[in-house]
Amino acid sequence: MKYLLLKHYRGGPDAVAPQPPMDEWTPEDVDAHVQYMRDFAARLVETGEFVDERALRPEGTFVRHDGEGRPPVTDGPFAETKDLIAGWMLIDVESWERAVELAGQLSAAPGAGGAPTREWLEVRPLFSEQLLGTE
Repeated sequence: MKYLLLKHYRGGPDAVAPQPPMDEWTPEDVDAHVQYMRDFAARLVETGEFVDERALRPEGTFVRHDGEGRPPVTDGPFAETKDLIAGWMLIDVESWERAVELAGQLSAAPGAGGAPTREWLEVRPLFSEQLLGTE
């Protein structure tokens, strides 16, 4: 079954393990974090559990239908916000328990000063069929 792991960066005083924004990390801390993510993905490629992943840039916008054909656009999300989706990984594993186990491992990626980020990961199962019925 496929699961989406959404990586939530939570800043501010309420964070489990407060981390400064990534643009304040040392180059060595950024390199260590990125290498952890690469190594983690490589292990999942070896086990056949890796499907895809991407980091998300911090800039973006919110859009919704306004009922009149002119979708309003709102600023955000912002990297400075309390909760920001930083990226995602798509995995294909045998069970919910395995998906949760891998999410916990991914949350251990090093951050500033080498301490684990302990960032929240949202684990979401995908429907078994695409809505459009295409492959």
